[in-house]
Amino acid sequence: MDKMKKLVFGVDIGGTNTAFGLVDENGDIYAESVIPTKKYLSFDDYPAFVNDLCDGMKRLSESLSFEFQLLGIGIGAPNGNFHRGTIENPANLWKFSPAEPNPDESRRIFCLAEDIRKHFPGTLVLLTNDANAATIGEMVYGNAKGLDDFIMVTLGTGLGSGFVANGELVYGHDGFAGELGHVIVERHNGRKCGCGRSGCLETYVSATGIKRTAFELMARMTEPSELRDISFNDFDASMISAAAAKGDPVALECFRVTGEMLGRALADAVVITSPKAIFLFGGLAKAGKLLFEPTKWYMEENMLFVFKNKVEILPSGIEGKNAAILGSAALIWQKNRK
Repeated sequence: MDKMKKLVFGVDIGGTNTAFGLVDENGDIYAESVIPTKKYLSFDDYPAFVNDLCDGMKRLSESLSFEFQLLGIGIGAPNGNFHRGTIENPANLWKFSPAEPNPDESRRIFCLAEDIRKHFPGTLVLLTNDANAATIGEMVYGNAKGLDDFIMVTLGTGLGSGFVANGELVYGHDGFAGELGHVIVERHNGRKCGCGRSGCLETYVSATGIKRTAFELMARMTEPSELRDISFNDFDASMISAAAAKGDPVALECFRVTGEMLGRALADAVVITSPKAIFLFGGLAKAGKLLFEPTKWYMEENMLFVFKNKVEILPSGIEGKNAAILGSAALIWQKNRK
């Protein structure tokens, strides 16, 4: 008799939608679905979100035409704490009503892994932040297979990262290690960051960061640029890539500045974990050599001599697939391989 197929759920919780799918060990997605996270944004909506997510996963399981063994549920979420299985004070999820007087933010710790386990008794449920999920996905399904030491940098609206040393993701004692996006790269007059500090790397190296760079450069540079005809609200980071590919001087300078900031930060990160490679993932990384070349140049220019020309900067191997679902599912597959 054939062995029963083994699958895991990968769940990616975003501010707009929550995507989930059933994934096998090879990274093949057998079924997937989505619910609108933005429907459940208030603090009191959290229980309904959990119920609807679990109902959606059960319906998806029943939609398959064959029986399978569910090995676990992996979840990637903003502010996810691997050690505790919690989502802690997420910026854009389950917020208090503006009318609530003096809300206690310490209440916004959501025990999501435990709450989902109640709907799937006896099932392994693991949760981590979205960047760490992408990092583990790179280990299991992507270009980091076989690498014990690497750094993953996710470049989206913000900048996330995951550090792998000796084959293990570095979580730190509290589960929040590896926040490269909140390394301060400008100590004087740095850009205001959503974390409350100023000068953080993600305010320069991210989709929103490069947009801010473009408008600063247009105010300083006199060269003609097609970017000058785009209003701020209509502006998108992909427009900078398209303009740079055509030789637009402002757009090219945007990538040089972005590469300089990222390269300098990576040179500092290398001396801590001595990675074999650094993987860039996300929308901004799709610019290819426009970003990779200046980043590599500035990294080597600022690198401690013992590490020079030893660290590769490479594109993610799961880019273009449903990377968020795969990364979350990889949490379970990695656990089962140990």
